[in-house]
Amino acid sequence: MKQYIHEATTIQIASAFPFVASKPLATNKIFIGRDLVGGVFLHDPFELYKSGTITSPNMIVIGQIGRGKSSLIKTYLYREAIFDRQIVVLDPKGEYGPLARALGFEPIYLYPGGPYRLNPLDVADDVSDSGSSDSGSENLQKAGNGYREGTGPIRKKLELLIAICISCMRRELYPIEYTALEHALSTLGKRYTTILLTHIVQELLDPSDDGFKKIGITREEIILGSRDVALELRRLVYGELAGMFDAPTSQSLKLSRNVFVLDLSALYNSPALGVMMACATAFVQSFYTNRENGKTFLVVDEAWALLQNPGIARFLQASWKLARSRGMANIAIFHRISDLDASGEYKSLQNQIGNGIVADSETVVCYAQPHQEIDRASDDLGITKEEASLLPNLRKGIALWKVGSRTYLVEHKLSKQEKYIVDTDSALTAP
Repeated sequence: MKQYIHEATTIQIASAFPFVASKPLATNKIFIGRDLVGGVFLHDPFELYKSGTITSPNMIVIGQIGRGKSSLIKTYLYREAIFDRQIVVLDPKGEYGPLARALGFEPIYLYPGGPYRLNPLDVADDVSDSGSSDSGSENLQKAGNGYREGTGPIRKKLELLIAICISCMRRELYPIEYTALEHALSTLGKRYTTILLTHIVQELLDPSDDGFKKIGITREEIILGSRDVALELRRLVYGELAGMFDAPTSQSLKLSRNVFVLDLSALYNSPALGVMMACATAFVQSFYTNRENGKTFLVVDEAWALLQNPGIARFLQASWKLARSRGMANIAIFHRISDLDASGEYKSLQNQIGNGIVADSETVVCYAQPHQEIDRASDDLGITKEEASLLPNLRKGIALWKVGSRTYLVEHKLSKQEKYIVDTDSALTAP
């Protein structure tokens, strides 16, 4: 029998065995675990961006329950904190308390009537995102000509207010509603240094001056046209969410702290979760960006709760696009790839934004997924069908990492000191 020898270059071999060709990433931190092809695996988005390996520091982490994604995120943040990275976590399930305490900080528990108040309209004096997303600019244009007078923090306040209102209404706003919000914010800015949601509600229900006449509508028209928005905002300050967003931000929340874990678990099963996360996201982005002495990680767990709502989905998209200028790496966590579809119908605004967030994340970490997710993985995550076919059979703690144009199979490693930080099964495993 004849024996045939086939010769091929390393480039050709790489197409048959894709992971063999992957080179170590251009960073000397952070240790993640073992590259199953051989060697250790290190990853730091800021170092990789600096080296030109990636063009965006954002990350997406996807994994079924119990496959290890939470363990990865918590230890990843714990190790990043050693290098003076600021850690900000929106924690809707209350699972990041041990991480905060391990780093020397207590989590902030936000709940109706609790000890903390958070004013989502607080904007740091130096915040001026002149490079806002196109969709944000369109929203401001709908608000009427008055928006042109506001720049920097005032313009940002209007953008945040619009996002929160769309989140409350679960729909796009009508032109008269945009106009009413712009007029209320402009009027209140002349009277208050700190504008609260309570001020906005009062101004919408009972306008204090006749400046709206310059817009060409009557007082009665603007009151009637903005009534639904006013009543929905009223729920945030007088309804079931009273005692969280109805006063100036608690001074302790404004302090410069390296670890900021905002526990939102009190309303995890409430339909108000999306609105609460919208307000929290607005606050976090205002105060915890552009640090002089380090970089910031913003972790959004249960990201589906934000993508379901068009207002905050658009706001989150802007955060992803502005990550580089803000010195921030955003991390969104999902259970399944199809969670992006759950955020809206095919080709709907939320669905397109969800897919856009994936496109703006050059690091994608995917743990085990069911067989029906394989096609979605290949199409949406930018991996080959051969790589996607591995997902249903990945063991716990093993994930497929796509970093820029490179793909790796990585087994996450835990130290003994870190195990108590990541334990979320204590209720089930306790004797």
